[in-house]
Amino acid sequence: MLKNLQLRQKFTILLLVILVAGLSLSGFALSYVLQQNARQEITSTALMLMETMISVRQYTSSQVNPELVDKLETNFLPQSVPGYSAREVFENLRNKPGYRDFFYKEATLNPTNLRDKADSFETQIVERFKKESKLKEVSGFRSIPGGEIYYTARPLIVSEQKCLECHDTPERAPKSMLERYGTANGFNWKLGEIVGAQVITVPATRVIQKANQSSILIVGLVSAVFAIVIFLVNVFLNRQVVRPLKRITRLAEEVSTGHMDVEFEQLSNDEIGNLAKAFKRMKLSLEMAMKRLKRPQGNTHGTGT
Repeated sequence: MLKNLQLRQKFTILLLVILVAGLSLSGFALSYVLQQNARQEITSTALMLMETMISVRQYTSSQVNPELVDKLETNFLPQSVPGYSAREVFENLRNKPGYRDFFYKEATLNPTNLRDKADSFETQIVERFKKESKLKEVSGFRSIPGGEIYYTARPLIVSEQKCLECHDTPERAPKSMLERYGTANGFNWKLGEIVGAQVITVPATRVIQKANQSSILIVGLVSAVFAIVIFLVNVFLNRQVVRPLKRITRLAEEVSTGHMDVEFEQLSNDEIGNLAKAFKRMKLSLEMAMKRLKRPQGNTHGTGT
């Protein structure tokens, strides 16, 4: 098949093969790098929010709770609970347009406030923390009806004795808390027990789509540049190689039919020019040979005695 193609067509096919192979490899590599960068960006955002919520909990526990502890018996203030404060701060953050699809929850198996009740997925995370006591963090991507999300979770451990003042037994809990939440949930916790998990979810679909769009845009630009290169190479080949070769071929055909008045002009010093020079020498040699053939031969008959 290639034998029947012109030189310019062969070069075009070669360049197209290089283009397709190069775009396939570079597109895959570029997509992988952009996807990794997008996932790293999502992970960094989630970890930053997680650390922020931990700081809110610590501030509430060390600064707010001591100031309100004397009032809890008669007037329970949920703002004194670290988990409640962290959740409310995050809900205020979600009021901003850029964070509406972000979620924070202290998913608990046996919570005082039922809005913190762990769902089936969160329960699996908590149970994993309970089984793998050395596990400090769980994260990954998860598909939900609204798109793909990234989640990160850390175990909630009853690390201080004062936590049991509200979560040991209903008898020990502040009466104002019992009036607000009842006696059915949030009790019988043990010191050192993993009772839940801090879970933050970050929307990932938009960031990943943006990475994919960037990948497509870059591949498109590279394709356009390569198409221009192919066009310029074809123009160059046509002017510097194909046309001179066609001219030499036409002149050689004329010489082969006896038209010796044509001239092979050496227009360059490259291989094409050297080829024209060689044909010119061949034409001169052919002319000399033909002149010798046409020259009358002298009589060579001897005289006898």
